[in-house]
Amino acid sequence: MCMEDLSPAKQRLLRLFQAINFGRVEELEIREGEPEFSPAPRVFVELKLDANDGPRPESRLDRFPLRSQVARFFTQIARLNDGTVELVEVRHGLPFRTVIEAMPAEVEL
Repeated sequence: MCMEDLSPAKQRLLRLFQAINFGRVEELEIREGEPEFSPAPRVFVELKLDANDGPRPESRLDRFPLRSQVARFFTQIARLNDGTVELVEVRHGLPFRTVIEAMPAEVEL
């Protein structure tokens, strides 16, 4: 799967992850398996004071293959369908860890 295969909303979210580089996104609404930006999610950027951090180099590219964790993240939000992703931890411009509220019956063991 490549960047251009994603819907415009998913591309926007991936670009946000790349711009954050290190940080987190909170309270991301999902509707019909797609990220919503109204209301806007809360965005937190971690800044290293001893290094020159910035957006990922991929953020300037239109075509690039997606890493496995990106595909897995989008599979998870598609499975959620409608709901809220409470937290997405972003490392190196990629979704690293996510927290999704679920009902006990929805949790697969």
